[in-house]
Amino acid sequence: MNGVGSCHAVGRLPGRRESEVGVAFGWHDITTGTRPVSPNGEVPGCHHADDLLPVVPSASVCRECTAAGTGWAGLCICLTCGWVACCERSAGRHAFRHYEETDHPVAARLEPGAQRRWCYVHRRII
Repeated sequence: MNGVGSCHAVGRLPGRRESEVGVAFGWHDITTGTRPVSPNGEVPGCHHADDLLPVVPSASVCRECTAAGTGWAGLCICLTCGWVACCERSAGRHAFRHYEETDHPVAARLEPGAQRRWCYVHRRII
């Protein structure tokens, strides 16, 4: 898998307006304070995620796709700065492009309950 290819949402977040996206995303689950667990029951590790602080999404749309008049397959959030962009399954691949431009290493799906993070440096789910 290249990038965060498991994003599912199409267009805007279901039932949310951009002004309603105020949840903080971070390495720890903000509701329980725990790290996400992988399907095999272990906590995946990556030093790129060790110092991440919660971030607030910058938008509920991919601004680049919106400006170009195109859609996206799913949205991801940069866990360094909160930038929101389309995922790897989208034609624009703007989340990956954000990583290339900024070296911000970790992103997550922007959808309620998303637990997995992707490290672009190690090219794996963490």
